[in-house]
Amino acid sequence: MRVTPEHLPGRPKTDRLDAVWLAKVAERQMLRPSFVPPPVIRRLRDLTRYRADLVGVRTAEKQRVEKLLEDAQIKLSVVASDIFGVSGRAMLAALIAGERDPKALAQLARTRLRAKRSLLEEAFTGHFSDHHAFLLGRMLGRIDQASTDIAELDRKIEEEAAPFQAAADRLDEICGVGRVAAQVIIAEVGLDMGRFPTPGHLASWAKFAPRVKQSAGKSKGKATTGHGNRYLAQVLGEAAVAAGRTDTFLGERYRRIARRRGAKRAIVAVGRSILVIVWHLLADPTARFHDLGPGFYDTRINPERIKRNHVRQLEALGYKVTLEPAA
Repeated sequence: MRVTPEHLPGRPKTDRLDAVWLAKVAERQMLRPSFVPPPVIRRLRDLTRYRADLVGVRTAEKQRVEKLLEDAQIKLSVVASDIFGVSGRAMLAALIAGERDPKALAQLARTRLRAKRSLLEEAFTGHFSDHHAFLLGRMLGRIDQASTDIAELDRKIEEEAAPFQAAADRLDEICGVGRVAAQVIIAEVGLDMGRFPTPGHLASWAKFAPRVKQSAGKSKGKATTGHGNRYLAQVLGEAAVAAGRTDTFLGERYRRIARRRGAKRAIVAVGRSILVIVWHLLADPTARFHDLGPGFYDTRINPERIKRNHVRQLEALGYKVTLEPAA
């Protein structure tokens, strides 16, 4: 528990007394220093955070484009899964240039989208005006500029992350963690795990561990994790969702928790598991990631417990169960 002046009974609290108190605590070395990575990690962190912000800006602009098309009753996103692909951009460029014929716009489809030309004709039957064309041109320009800036940042991040390539490659082996996610994790937590004595310390610092709030033996409120590093939380959440689609240990862990507790708690739990793996890989440069497999939980369950559960379920349905060992 952090001791502050207001926790001392009978002690007046003013800004001046608080400053004196903090000075004395710091003088006696009772305060732990904040986590400050070395300059090379901080430079990489600035780049990865700015890249994440630019991706958010581009995503917001894409959402504005979809909203603008809906306002013009253009249902392109209903037919095309990605309206910013080659076919989608060609159609949007034609709309800006003044083309309003649904058949002519549908003919701009490429590859597999050409099989949906009849649906595209219906999607382009709307009320797209010059006003919409002006706004759409500005929005697409901002999207293209953001994409150019992100590509430049990607090249700069590759240069700054070159000294940590070996560590990034080992983190890339974790299911759900890609190259970009590995770079972000290194930028946020660094390479020196001596700052975090155990994996639990790293998870607690990243706010991927539930807090315990008890008073007089009673729990107060929900066991939330709190607000931590949002850039690290974002990449861990994306990695957890990606791992949940795989046939691996982390994927099975995600699905088991999601069935019982919901997807949000599963994301936090799997994100914490990924952090534990990251701590071990960075603490030991010779360590490599080894997947336990989706059947790991089955090997840890007592067969007698499984048998009792099945018998109890059948008896609850009104059956009389008699078990005989197989020959």
